[in-house]
Amino acid sequence: MRESPREGLVSGSVSVPELVASFLPWFMPPILHRLRSPPISNRIHLHLLSDSTGETLEMLAKAALAQFEDADVVRHFWPMVRSRQHLERILPELKSNPGLVLFTLVNPETRARLEEACSQLGLPAVPILDRVTEALEKALGQEAHGRPGRQHTMDQAYFNRVEAIQFTIAHDDGIGWEEWEEADILLAGVSRSSKTPTSIYLANRGYKVANIPLVVESPPPPKLFELKNPMVVGLTTAPERLVQIRRNRLLTLNEERETDYVDNERVKDEVKFARRMFADNGWAVIDVTRRSIEETAAAVIRLYNEREARGEPQGAKPI
Repeated sequence: MRESPREGLVSGSVSVPELVASFLPWFMPPILHRLRSPPISNRIHLHLLSDSTGETLEMLAKAALAQFEDADVVRHFWPMVRSRQHLERILPELKSNPGLVLFTLVNPETRARLEEACSQLGLPAVPILDRVTEALEKALGQEAHGRPGRQHTMDQAYFNRVEAIQFTIAHDDGIGWEEWEEADILLAGVSRSSKTPTSIYLANRGYKVANIPLVVESPPPPKLFELKNPMVVGLTTAPERLVQIRRNRLLTLNEERETDYVDNERVKDEVKFARRMFADNGWAVIDVTRRSIEETAAAVIRLYNEREARGEPQGAKPI
């Protein structure tokens, strides 16, 4: 006599999905297949291979991933892959963790080996700079040199960037105002309006930046109103947002007392004071309330480039 599914449970010969299905009506057999199917996972392995520092590759991957919500991505970062021997040590990892491969390899031999291995493993491999390089070759009428890490060479631009970073750090928070005329950009704004992080970001792009906090009780040095070379940009923000940021700052310092620093009316007066100064001096103004540091820096650079193209001082222009 054939054993029923319920009886099979005793001997352990029936799986849980089969047990569940045995209690269902005869007209619902498709559910057994669904119960046996493994759950769908959106986890992927992302392999990033670069023959240089991989900074460009990481930035592009991060920008692309930002378009997907709740993506479960396991990143595997492989920088400085400049020989076939190095690549061969990585290939077992690709096999153990199959996924999408993004690469920036210019050495023909290394690149060909990676593409061959990915083809054998059935993995998609994307050379993310190829289309841009090909377009530039056509536009410039010359072939790319194909040297790994060429954008990181220690040329004059590199040393200019180092100098800009040093200058910016030395002229943070109103320090060294006697040398402000040497700056490319000067950022002004009330406390916690993202002056310092924006300055550092711009310095990494090669701009010499100074910044000064505007305080109602402490007027800035007269030098601020006499500058000829630097482009002065005022950073402003919504008072409500500023109070929130300042409260969080005080909490990190274990300071819980209520002070004028976080008083709503006081903060509103500070913001009005700064805005009045920006308008009176014809400085460009950027509202950073809903901007990231990168977005604020991009707006500053755009204003700077426009000013350079015109060859004249920048007037007040809210962004």
